[in-house]
Amino acid sequence: MFNPPNAQSFFETVWDIVLQIPVGKVSSYGQIASMIPPDADMAPTQLRRLAPRWVGTALRKTPRGKSIPWHRVINSRGAISFPAGSAQAEDQRRLLEMEGVRFDASGKVNFARVGWNGPPEAYLRRHSLLPPRPLN
Repeated sequence: MFNPPNAQSFFETVWDIVLQIPVGKVSSYGQIASMIPPDADMAPTQLRRLAPRWVGTALRKTPRGKSIPWHRVINSRGAISFPAGSAQAEDQRRLLEMEGVRFDASGKVNFARVGWNGPPEAYLRRHSLLPPRPLN
């Protein structure tokens, strides 16, 4: 299964969460996925395994003209997921560095310094989301 059961709703939730990530902070695909409750017919283990990929799919399918800071979402190792040296990887790194995010010699960020702790509790309650899992 490559798409969530209700793809459009899932994608819109992802876009809204990503809009909450402040300048100079990063989240991971898995952290964002951890905030979205599973559909009633989906096993939580299946969601944990597939949802981070669905977050990536949501970001790839962002409609033109919708200003989503996609570049603030990286993988759980603290690295950019695009192939090293690709135009997309270079673009994402440039955008993050313009916001003050620094990478070490191995191309990773320090989650303790630039990791996002998630949106406020009031936002989570208002949108029926779960507390995010920690990045560290």
